[in-house]
Amino acid sequence: MSDHTQDVDRTDPEYRAWLKEAVRRVQADANRSADTHLLRFPLPAEWGVDLYLKDESTHPTGSLKHRLARSLFLYGLCNGWVRPGAPVIEASSGSTAVSEAYFAQLVGVPFIAVMARTTSRAKIELIEFHGGRCHLVDNPGEVYAVAAELAAETGGHYMDQFTYAERATDWRGNNNIAESVFAQLRLEPHPEPAWIVATAGTGGTSATIARYVHYMQYDTRICVADPENSCFFEGWVHHDPDAHCPTGSRIEGIGRPRMEPSFVPGAIDRMMKVPDAASIAAVHLLADVLGKKAGASTGTGLWSALRIVAEMRREGRSGSVVTLICDPGDRYLDKYYSDEWLAAERIDPRPHRAALEEFLAGGDWAEG
Repeated sequence: MSDHTQDVDRTDPEYRAWLKEAVRRVQADANRSADTHLLRFPLPAEWGVDLYLKDESTHPTGSLKHRLARSLFLYGLCNGWVRPGAPVIEASSGSTAVSEAYFAQLVGVPFIAVMARTTSRAKIELIEFHGGRCHLVDNPGEVYAVAAELAAETGGHYMDQFTYAERATDWRGNNNIAESVFAQLRLEPHPEPAWIVATAGTGGTSATIARYVHYMQYDTRICVADPENSCFFEGWVHHDPDAHCPTGSRIEGIGRPRMEPSFVPGAIDRMMKVPDAASIAAVHLLADVLGKKAGASTGTGLWSALRIVAEMRREGRSGSVVTLICDPGDRYLDKYYSDEWLAAERIDPRPHRAALEEFLAGGDWAEG
């Protein structure tokens, strides 16, 4: 061993100047963006229960994933992972890739999205609109390995939202989605909701909300709604970190074939497994009630939230429930709003729609 101090200085003024400007651009985007709205879903006043939807579709890239992509880019930039000229690669079911393409273009780096071939054409076009490139695979379970391989081949950075979603977001506050919801509820009749219902793609949103609730010592409980063809519910119920599902979710943006690292089972209180037909029925109802089309993942959460409202009503409990509008329905006009697609998938939302309408008219909650 040498008797002299070893000293290697890798200071790169040109890179640091690029980094400062990239971080400034991402933070400026947040500064320009007003907070998303909290919409009230009409329920009979005599029930004593209020239902709200946090409308994340109003972000610049149109979905809940805009918050995540911003956090992931700041995390990657500040860790020195995102570098000038090197591509960012992501495994995605669509919406995260749209938002990451936006931020990649903002800071001036190439972007490649690895997605299932079944991803809606509208999402692919949005990624390309923001300057990204799509690499489509036949098996949704292959997206992780293919994204990692592309990163290695190109010298780029695999963003890996499914690992870093719960790490990149500041769950203690800093205008995260949970802090925003509680601030917006401050003047409402029930400012501390009995339940917040989230859906899980990475699991990062439910982890952020649950951790914030625990940190702030609220009594609010967290429910995660899972679609068909997803393993989160089974993995949570059976405490099985190796749970998997061989078939891809038909509800884009949520549901995964494996228990993702960003899904934090111990932080949440409850899960529901929602039939795809119920998710689609709920999102069709939302369009009629609020005049706002949303993606089917919104319907998964709304169905579960209304089920909790029915439970509170049955038990004579007043309070509030919050769920999310995850992304806009115009990305799915050829899927969840198409009779031809529904018929091809053998999905009939009509019985679930009838049950919702009967419930909202003052009847009991009835399934099956």
